[in-house]
Amino acid sequence: MKPSATNLPDRIHPQEAHDLMKEIGLVMVDIRTPPEWMRTGVAEGAVALTPSGPEFVNDILDLLGGDKSKPFALICASGNRSAHAQRFMQAQGFTHCINVVEGMTGGPGPGWILRGLPTVPYHHR
Repeated sequence: MKPSATNLPDRIHPQEAHDLMKEIGLVMVDIRTPPEWMRTGVAEGAVALTPSGPEFVNDILDLLGGDKSKPFALICASGNRSAHAQRFMQAQGFTHCINVVEGMTGGPGPGWILRGLPTVPYHHR
């Protein structure tokens, strides 16, 4: 069955994340740090947002238009931080938080960059 906004798994690979961003407007958040974004760029279409401080949950809620049931994906370097952040967001009541396994730089698997998926330069705000 092809994923849609109503039947998304809780783990997807970078190519699936890229496809879902285009097909259903999946919101993706890159939760790495500014030095990581500067070094590799950010996945095209993703929002760069470090999960530190109490405002992180509110920032995600703003991205989702206040809807904790709206699907969104988290990506980090390897899939570890995003897995931890996913569990945290689920504990906060977000019902469709997805971890992008492999992350940007890989592990296990090649990751977003080595898969040749598009990135954009990070510009510090």
